[in-house]
Amino acid sequence: MPGGPSVADAPVSGPTTVAPETIRAVPVRHYGRWISAVVVIALLAALVYAFSQGNIQWHAVQDKLFDDTVLAGAGRTLMISVLAMVLGVVLGVVLAVMRLSKNPVTSWVAWLYIWFFRGTPVYVQLLLWFNLALVFPILNIPFVYKDEMTDVMTPFMCALLGLGLNEAAYMAEICRAGIQSVDEGQTEASHALGMTQAKTMRRVVLPQALRVIIPPTGNEFINMLKTSSLVYAVTYNELLRSTSQIGSTSYAVMEMLFVASIWYIVMTSIFSVGQYYLERRYARGSLRSLPLTPFQRVKVALTSFSNRPSGGVSA
Repeated sequence: MPGGPSVADAPVSGPTTVAPETIRAVPVRHYGRWISAVVVIALLAALVYAFSQGNIQWHAVQDKLFDDTVLAGAGRTLMISVLAMVLGVVLGVVLAVMRLSKNPVTSWVAWLYIWFFRGTPVYVQLLLWFNLALVFPILNIPFVYKDEMTDVMTPFMCALLGLGLNEAAYMAEICRAGIQSVDEGQTEASHALGMTQAKTMRRVVLPQALRVIIPPTGNEFINMLKTSSLVYAVTYNELLRSTSQIGSTSYAVMEMLFVASIWYIVMTSIFSVGQYYLERRYARGSLRSLPLTPFQRVKVALTSFSNRPSGGVSA
């Protein structure tokens, strides 16, 4: 229309902005998890109820848990486990080096040792040491030592040799695997620098092999704490024998077995925590990010729970 506003002069409206709708994230319901959890809780409740109704003197467990005899037995269990483990580790390293030696005599002797001690039960080995006087009544080392075998093979010595020599066979295989995990180029480079075979093993190979050797060694020590109960057969007065003696005189046999079990669980739990941190430390060279410690996991879980949004998730 003449004189009227033209189409070019008309205001142009911009694009309309529509706010996104809030997305409600509905988690998938896992009914199987709830059912299995209920079943497990029901079974645990039934087990607890059964023990609560059983003929068990729980006050005897509480009274004898910190008894002087029990504590002394637990101390001897810890002592024989540590000493046997030290003997097993030292001898295991020597056997591993002998096994990998190019000398056929030392290699076959190490293989024969590992074959025998891994092929016979620990209980049988303990009894062999305990009854050694039946074969050799007198221990006679010319110009060095001579005495009756019954005086030499005390319960402590039988327990130490039975556990330590058996552990050496397993530690030899662990150490062999650790040594073989080191690249052969390290050995070749050491020899190129003029280092001897023994010096190369001591300065180059073994320090790198520790990353593989130490974690399973911690697991072997935890297993040693439980295996030490077998020295009951050689009359060594460790934890199990101490509690059994109290149970036989007080007629609280099951109660004292519960006391022994509690102390075994306590000791293995403490060293299991130490093993976890030891494995975490030696994993620094192979993992980009270390696994979280139990305390860090709890902290992350609490932080994520407190920072969880109350509404839905925005697009």
